[in-house]
Amino acid sequence: MIKRLFLPLFFVFHISAIPQSNTNLKNDNLPHDFIETVFDGVKFFPEKTELSFALISSGEINFIGLSRTADTLSRLNNKDRIFEIGSVTKVFTATLLNHIVQSQNLSLDDPINDYIQIKLDADTLISFKNLANHTSGLPRLPSNLNLSKVDPNNPYKNYDDKKLKSYLTKDIDLINTPGTSYLYSNLGAGTLGYILCEITKQSYEQLLQNHIFSKYKMQNSTTKISNVKENLVGGLNANGNLTPNWNLNAMVAAGGIYSNTDDLSKFVMAQFDDSDKLLTMTQNKTFEVNKNLAIALGWHIVKRPNGDQYLWHNGGTGGYTSSIAIDLKNQKAVIILSNVSAFHPKKSNIDKLTFEILKDL
Repeated sequence: MIKRLFLPLFFVFHISAIPQSNTNLKNDNLPHDFIETVFDGVKFFPEKTELSFALISSGEINFIGLSRTADTLSRLNNKDRIFEIGSVTKVFTATLLNHIVQSQNLSLDDPINDYIQIKLDADTLISFKNLANHTSGLPRLPSNLNLSKVDPNNPYKNYDDKKLKSYLTKDIDLINTPGTSYLYSNLGAGTLGYILCEITKQSYEQLLQNHIFSKYKMQNSTTKISNVKENLVGGLNANGNLTPNWNLNAMVAAGGIYSNTDDLSKFVMAQFDDSDKLLTMTQNKTFEVNKNLAIALGWHIVKRPNGDQYLWHNGGTGGYTSSIAIDLKNQKAVIILSNVSAFHPKKSNIDKLTFEILKDL
C-alpha cells in the first residue's frame, strides 16, 4: 500500500558550484528545485554533516540521504541510520498521554495532583493538558538544574528523578497561571513523562515500546543508546567536532528518543488515518498562541498565509537537529534528521528546509 522510492546513491553535487545540468533531476523523483533548496540550506554546515530526509506525498515515501565531505554533498542510503530526535520526543509523550486517557478513564483536564504520590509545592492546579501544550506555567528548565555547573556536553545526565521530585515538592515557581499563556517548557514535558510512568508503574521506554513503537512497527526507535549504538550517526558540536550523546535522565520524555527516517515515516503516515484516535487526539488545537501559531498536544500548528495549516515540531541537542512538518489536508509531510548541532548558528536552516520542501511537494 505504501510505496517507498529508493533512489540512486551515486549522485554528487559540489557546494562550490552546482552544474546547471544537475539541478533539475527530473528523472530522479526529486521535488522541483529540491537541490537548489538544499544547497542554500546546508552550505554553511560543517564537514561530516549528514542529513536524512523522508518526503511523503500521495502515499509514497521518498528517502534521501546526503553527507558533506570537503566541498561536496554526496548521496547515501541512510534511512536506517539513527539520530537523536530531541524535542520531537514531546509528540510521542503527548501520544502516550492520549493512550492513558483512553485506557484509564483519565481526563486531559484532570489535575496531575490527583495522580501522583507527592504533594506539589504550588497552590494552583496543573492539568495533564497544561503539561502537554506548554501552558502549565512551569519555566523552561527547573531551578535546581544549574547550567553553570553541569557538563555542557551532557547537561542533563545527572538530573535524576530524585532531583525532579525535589523540585516539584519544594521549588516550583510558576511563571504564569496554568492555562493562561503559552511558555515552551522542557520541564513540563519531562514532568508529564515522569507522571505517566508513576501512573502506569512502567518506565518511559516500556511505555513507548508497548504502546507506540510496536503499534507502528518502529523497530529501531528507543531511548536506550545501547540498543542503537552500532548504527548511530555521530553528533557534531557547533564547531563540527564529534560530541557526546545526551543522557536526558529524568527529562527523557522531553527529548530522549533515538530514531531514523524509516521509523518516523511510519509514525507520520499513520497521522493521516482519521480512525486512529490515539493520534487524532494530538492534532486538535488546544490553545491559540497567536495569529500564526496554535498548539495541539505535542504538535504545534503553523498557520500559513494561504490558510493552510501544518503540524510541526523540531528538536535539537548538542549534536543533532531535527524537524517534522505535516500537511494533513493534502497528506504530505517532510522529515529531516541531521547531526547539525542545535548550537550551530545556522541550525534554523533545518526548519526552513522543512517548510520550503513541504511547500514544493
